[in-house]
Amino acid sequence: MEIKDILKDLREKQGLTQEQMAERVMVTRQAVSRWETGETQPNTDTLKLLSREFDVSINTLLGSPRQLICQCCGMPLSEDSVISKETDGSYNEDYCKWCYADGKFVYQSKESLIDFLVSHMPNPDQLEEKERRAQFESGLSQLKHWKTF
Repeated sequence: MEIKDILKDLREKQGLTQEQMAERVMVTRQAVSRWETGETQPNTDTLKLLSREFDVSINTLLGSPRQLICQCCGMPLSEDSVISKETDGSYNEDYCKWCYADGKFVYQSKESLIDFLVSHMPNPDQLEEKERRAQFESGLSQLKHWKTF
């Protein structure tokens, strides 16, 4: 879906006129009209306002051009409902809501996350714990959050 269609769909699902949507994000009705025809697109600041006002991620507003992955645990962030939020309510598209909540990281160390994964993730190949830990360590070490530690 293109940005123009996403914005129009979002507005219509909220039961808003172009004028009402414009008021909510502090632009003119003509700006909303131009977005919906594809003539222009919202700027970065307006995308942030739209994200906050309508509770959707910027990635969703842009038509999901990127496959988001939690940079702490590696889980795909395929729906806005699993993306973390900052304390001000804005989306943090780098993390899932289970790894980053209320502006804080849940797992204070990679080892604590690995402990959780070993005890909660399925083990269909019946791998020994040491091998599972090594696999999790290898995968997590590629993620942005753990590269900084």
